[in-house]
Amino acid sequence: MHKYTLGFIQRKDEILMVNRYKKPWKGAWNGVGGKIDAGEIPLACIIREVQEETGILITEEQVSDKGILTWNSFDAIGNGLHIFLILLPDHYEYLTPRAVEEGILDWKKLEWINDFETIGVAHNIPYFLPVVMSDNHRYHYHCTFEDKILKSVTKERMD
Repeated sequence: MHKYTLGFIQRKDEILMVNRYKKPWKGAWNGVGGKIDAGEIPLACIIREVQEETGILITEEQVSDKGILTWNSFDAIGNGLHIFLILLPDHYEYLTPRAVEEGILDWKKLEWINDFETIGVAHNIPYFLPVVMSDNHRYHYHCTFEDKILKSVTKERMD
């Protein structure tokens, strides 16, 4: 059982990202999400976490389950999370930058997020976000780290 959720909130060609105040990925841009509560299913968790971290109310119909992400070792409790894509209407207004408890929220262009030269994004995101955005299938992405350095990301179709 994976203990966390990670959601990518899309509006047109942008993703609402958080520059994290805490570990893991402290100081890096990442999606929103968090720990799954006892008895909670991952879908309910991501809906709750989006509301808690951003104030945005979403419905199940806006959320797509995109698979799981695991890692061999990293600075996080547990070793896996559920990945979700959340679609907002193109005209949805949400002013940023916005400071919240988790960090600073801001809209980031997909092109910027997916560029391997962008140092400020959590290092594994450009390896899986393009597939999350373009493929309707669910995948298991596995990250291998050595001394906190990402060495590889593998992808296996789940459905």
